[in-house]
Amino acid sequence: MLFTLLRRYTKPYRGHIIAVVVLQLISVLAILYLPSLNARIIDEGVATGDTDFIWRTGGVMLLVALAQIVSAVIAVYFGSQAAMALGRDLRGAVYASVDRFGAQEISEYGPPTLITRGTNDVQQVQMLFVMIMNFMVTLPLMVIGGIVMALQEDVGLSWLVVVAAPLVVGIMAILVRWLIPLFTVMQDKVDAINGVLREQIMGIRVIRAFVREPHETQRFDDANHSITGISVKIGRIFVLMGPILTIILHGAEVAVLWFGGHRVDAGQMEVGSLTAFLQYLMQILLAVMMGSFMAMMFPRAIICGRRIGQIIETVPAVGPAEHLVTPEARRGIVEFRDVEFHYPGAEDPVLTGLSFRAEPGTTTAIIGSTGAGKTTALHLIPRLHDATHGQVLLDGVDVRRLAPAEITDRVAIVPQKPYLFSGTVATNLRFGRSEATDEEMWEALRISQAEDFVRHRSTGEGPDHATDLESGISQGGTNVSGGQRQRLCIARAVVSRPAVYLFDDSFSALDVATDARLRDALTPVTRDATVIIVAQRVSTITGADQILVLDAGRIVARGTHRELLASSETYQEIVESQLSAEEAS
Repeated sequence: MLFTLLRRYTKPYRGHIIAVVVLQLISVLAILYLPSLNARIIDEGVATGDTDFIWRTGGVMLLVALAQIVSAVIAVYFGSQAAMALGRDLRGAVYASVDRFGAQEISEYGPPTLITRGTNDVQQVQMLFVMIMNFMVTLPLMVIGGIVMALQEDVGLSWLVVVAAPLVVGIMAILVRWLIPLFTVMQDKVDAINGVLREQIMGIRVIRAFVREPHETQRFDDANHSITGISVKIGRIFVLMGPILTIILHGAEVAVLWFGGHRVDAGQMEVGSLTAFLQYLMQILLAVMMGSFMAMMFPRAIICGRRIGQIIETVPAVGPAEHLVTPEARRGIVEFRDVEFHYPGAEDPVLTGLSFRAEPGTTTAIIGSTGAGKTTALHLIPRLHDATHGQVLLDGVDVRRLAPAEITDRVAIVPQKPYLFSGTVATNLRFGRSEATDEEMWEALRISQAEDFVRHRSTGEGPDHATDLESGISQGGTNVSGGQRQRLCIARAVVSRPAVYLFDDSFSALDVATDARLRDALTPVTRDATVIIVAQRVSTITGADQILVLDAGRIVARGTHRELLASSETYQEIVESQLSAEEAS
């Protein structure tokens, strides 16, 4: 999977790769040529006392060294550019894939691992590619060229190369074999500590409310010690690598000087050739060592590449249809036909035989006990889930055959858990419709009963409306109260001017008086639209044209408030648990 990703995402940067190959080739040839020139200076210049030869050859060495430095610097520049672009493209691909995920895929992977795969895993692949770009030509050419040049200097010492190079490769192969399973565990541990940290940050209020700081500290310590333990194991292997390679490197150097000295003494080779051979052997072993360091990076990068590939290749359960259909009119008619829905892995369906029709200009309310399937039914309309059996129709067309833009144009949902994005009041409201004007946003705020508190959110830049709309909202809306967050989410839906309004228990954080004022203000806006409300509070839905009572995923009763009071025991129990008899009547 790693090499598949590299092949796919490096195609746009072939020019950079070719430039790196050519420049590294020049750099390696220059590096290999320098010891030979040094040997000539010793044998033909120093030994004979030819100063002119030393100056001429030394000047050539300076030019060769300059060419090597310039080509190496430019190669690193192009290689780094390609590697950074690869990282950017991989992160973009992971984000684009996650952006297409439905609720099923998000719950299957979990946010911690999605965050890790889009950041840490991509970084590991990017670092490996930087090493490949910097050494993919240098290392093999250095080894092959070094062997050839060393043999040209003296064949009698070639056995040292045959012994030293395979010894380094063999040791590194053993270390890499130890590292592969450890790096697999390492990435899982990174996911785990990210998950614990994310939970604790998001649930800090709950932790403090129940005085669970010691328990959560212990949880983090356990995850921290776990990742520390595996990191120490990996570090110990890396620590072994340094001394072992150093011993081999210096042992080879001593052997060259020992056996080469005897050959010089016997007149079988020149001192310059011995010096050049030693330099070539060091270059060969250093190249093998660098290759070994790259090999140490491969196991983790392979694991990370596999994890990234899983995200990119995951096909969302809720995907676009092959043949899209555009409804003839934008009316907002919603119809469920014998709908059934299973969550993946669940034994029993959440919804069974769900059939109803919601018309424009009417309000349909869904009520029932916790776990009855109310929210799930609502989520089927904007395709947050797809029905397992049956059909959900929007303006006469199965929602599975509608383009996402068509659904978004017709449907606005206020989720059960209101969420605001970091930015300003205006940027959050324009999530509903990007071209909304200030006047339209203020109108939506008036309807949602949010105008007063938004006007008082001063940014210190003046009292005008635009300044109020530009007041800051923190991530998740944590700098506003729950009721304010809910009202801003309702305003966001109003701004979008949909044909279908979906309110998923969207009035629960409001007091009764604010709830009543908001619903009165919504009436003129939603007069020609279809409104579907999921509610826990009976007072919110008493004026609905149609109330569906759900129990265990089935509609057990339907009708108006008065009709259900007279005919449905389930509805009567819900009403009696919330209202007095006088209020109910």
